[in-house]
Amino acid sequence: MGPNDVEGDDLLSELLKPLRLTGVFDSRWHVSAPWAIEGDAEQSCAVLHFITQGGCWITGEGQTPLELCEGDLALFPTGTAHRLADRPDRRGVALAAVLPERVPGTSGEIRIDGGGPVSRLLCAGLHYDASAATHLYKALPWALVLDASQVDKEPLLRDMLRLLATTDRPVGPGDRLITLRAFEMALVLALRPLLRELADNPASLPVLRHPGISKAMVIIATRFADPWTIESLAREVGMSRSAFTAAFRELVGEAPARHLTGRRMQEAARLLAETSLPQSAVPERVGYQSAVGFHLAFRKWFGMTPGEYRTKGPSAA
Repeated sequence: MGPNDVEGDDLLSELLKPLRLTGVFDSRWHVSAPWAIEGDAEQSCAVLHFITQGGCWITGEGQTPLELCEGDLALFPTGTAHRLADRPDRRGVALAAVLPERVPGTSGEIRIDGGGPVSRLLCAGLHYDASAATHLYKALPWALVLDASQVDKEPLLRDMLRLLATTDRPVGPGDRLITLRAFEMALVLALRPLLRELADNPASLPVLRHPGISKAMVIIATRFADPWTIESLAREVGMSRSAFTAAFRELVGEAPARHLTGRRMQEAARLLAETSLPQSAVPERVGYQSAVGFHLAFRKWFGMTPGEYRTKGPSAA
């Protein structure tokens, strides 16, 4: 393993680790051919499908159809619209017609009896805070698939998915929170091997193979509180300012200054929403020497003051 591999692993762990979930809707499907269900695009939501029996085809607009078999797991990081069916060319009914209520924190069930071969699936919509989604996360492929052999290599993931797929999950105090955290762990465990594969395929995420830019992104992810300038960042990764800025824009999709601001705002929002740290202590923790400068930057980014964010929470941003 060379130095670039280490940087790639660091980058994936810091920037592509799953976002903290804000809510989950999950459903169990018991379907027999012929069947087909059309899912809409989901905003700020990852979608997960785990096949517990039989199989299905997944198709998306302009994408090569994917065939899933028993034990396979499919993950749609950004909730791209797709169809699930017993055959790739079969048109179906809208998901909203068979599961009209998909409120986070609830569960549902789909039954279609076509008389043919039976398939069973666990499906879930994993809602996350949109403000925490990095450009690199948004650049992930429309669908990521772990086949059954890959899932078996992650026994904690396999066992957790099987438990979540059962129809007689324990119900009691705190079960909604437990379900949320269980799916959050499943997402973490699923992304880990998938992202490892992406790191070995530079065509998928070229930034992972650019030593200067990948190093800069790790720095921004982990050392955002330092007093960086674009010049000092470029110097730190051994590049000229102009080359650094141009390469960063091309590979990451935004200017390095905006990426740094976004990481600082993400951490500031987390501190305000999830901790009791005094508001006056937040600017320094996220790299701002001036409280006024932080206040202006925060308001411009979220459309509200830090105090309003702490009171109203991320859902109002």
